[in-house]
Amino acid sequence: MNRRVVITGVGLLTALGEGAAATWDALLQGRSGIGPLRGYDPAPLRTRIGAQIADFRPERFIHRRSLRMLCRGDQLGVAGASLALADAGLGDEEELGYRAGLFLGSAKDMPRMDALADGLVSIARPDGSADLDKLGRTASSVLAPLFYVEGLQPAAMFHISSKHRIRGANDFFAGTADSGAFAIGRAMRAIRRGEADVAVAGGYDEPTSWWTMSKMDGLGVLTDRNELGERAFRPFDRDHNGSVFGEGAALLVLEERERALARGARVYAEIDGFGSGTDGVRPPSTHPRARGLTRAIGHALKDAQREPLTDFVAAHGCATVQGDTSEITALKDTLGDHAKAAAITSVKPQTGHLVGAAGALNAAVAALALHHGTIPATLNLDEPAPGCDLDCVRGTPRDASPRTALALARGLEGQAVALSLRRFPEGQTK
Repeated sequence: MNRRVVITGVGLLTALGEGAAATWDALLQGRSGIGPLRGYDPAPLRTRIGAQIADFRPERFIHRRSLRMLCRGDQLGVAGASLALADAGLGDEEELGYRAGLFLGSAKDMPRMDALADGLVSIARPDGSADLDKLGRTASSVLAPLFYVEGLQPAAMFHISSKHRIRGANDFFAGTADSGAFAIGRAMRAIRRGEADVAVAGGYDEPTSWWTMSKMDGLGVLTDRNELGERAFRPFDRDHNGSVFGEGAALLVLEERERALARGARVYAEIDGFGSGTDGVRPPSTHPRARGLTRAIGHALKDAQREPLTDFVAAHGCATVQGDTSEITALKDTLGDHAKAAAITSVKPQTGHLVGAAGALNAAVAALALHHGTIPATLNLDEPAPGCDLDCVRGTPRDASPRTALALARGLEGQAVALSLRRFPEGQTK
């Protein structure tokens, strides 16, 4: 079965704006969504900046009865799916049915913690320890009735599938940047293998919440240079010292090529390869040669049945010393001499690190770059770090008309995903 897969819809929600066009325009204009954290007091944290979405109104995408069962990250995911389907010309009124799939990734691990924290105060003993006997007697008043329902990791899957009547192949992947990218790769395979004809796939996350920030603050992967504001996130730069989180969603609509052409859909790009691997080292460290990412890129190229020559790489670019240098090493190891010809960009200094949505965002950026013929620059890259000696695009966007691209993602525990994309032939798009 020789079924090819194309991208016909891009749904983005980032601190740069709502929708693919808003985020893409902001990327090319060099704007950043990073600023001081809002909504709670970040003073106890080492990292007190992030890229948060202002004025997000979930009721525009989600029925009011469902809002109380969804965390903010889930709400972003539902909104991102609606934006992607609208962008693909598949609106809310159309039942997608049993030949439609849904594949999502996120780092969600808890329900909304605010109400729980308030309730647990009531079971504290005078010495501050927890009275578990009292919790057992009063749990119905301490814990909200839907506490466990809203806490389910794939909660957004039900609401997306219910809203758009998606009844086919589906899966949820828990992880960090790798999860959303893996969801897209799995969706591509489902269509290629005939399990589905169309799929919604990608990731979403709310890592700027106080719960996630308090967990991640001491791991050493986030920058502590709060005084730099939007200039603190510096992938591949000599002064890189960690990431800045951002909240958001990146969902794509994937379709079987002939189906998309038959309905006159606009095609952003073709997705033709998917690979994964793992470093196998103790987190949050990475292997010096990024062996997991090396395997992922190699498998993606083999899956796409193409040569290593790649015009554009939407890089993970997490701005840690070992992360950046090992990513460049992996590109050299897999692309060989062709690595010098690849234009490399990380958009994280503008959107923040979207965690569960980060890899999916890179896939969207790769598709948009192939479609528009322009490669965004890497913000805050003033002087390349030692070992980061490939063609990292800096300064201004590059009009390069790329024909092939790789979208990369690396997880906190060493998981890595690579997606191969190619420009869709001229004259075959709407």
